[in-house]
Amino acid sequence: MRRSQESGFRDFAAARKGYLFRSACLLTSGDTHLAEDLVQETLGRMYVAWGRSSKLANPAAYAQTVLVRTFLAHQRRRSAGERPSDEIPEVSAAVGQGDASLRLLLLDALRSLPAKDRAVVVLRYWEDRSVTETADVLNVSSAAVRTRSTRALARLRAQLGGSINEFAAN
Repeated sequence: MRRSQESGFRDFAAARKGYLFRSACLLTSGDTHLAEDLVQETLGRMYVAWGRSSKLANPAAYAQTVLVRTFLAHQRRRSAGERPSDEIPEVSAAVGQGDASLRLLLLDALRSLPAKDRAVVVLRYWEDRSVTETADVLNVSSAAVRTRSTRALARLRAQLGGSINEFAAN
């Protein structure tokens, strides 16, 4: 890679890693260690493709697509050595500065969703992407995005019930 391309990639990575990390934290339901791994994998894949990225209209959107697809691939190939825990890990300040109880409640609710539903919710409502953009990232139809979105939001509402209102009132 030429020095100018490498410099361009470093600038890109420095500018986007925070955004990618926040999205990865939401996709992983607050697992900051896995989020860091996903960001590293995404940036590694972007580095390999960087010479071709000049042909991309929007490298930032491509990086987000790579992140989501990396997350979904990770969900499909879960390591047999990892076991879920009922204890909440230490939550870093990078996840957010809001009310800790509300943040933990929302992360737990996101964690209960299947991986693709969680990806749809994060892309549509956190990243504020359109149905078409979300469908392109996930490589599914727009109808599938709308269906997953409706079902995921219904699950979140059913799980959170009135508890979300008590936090919102404060």
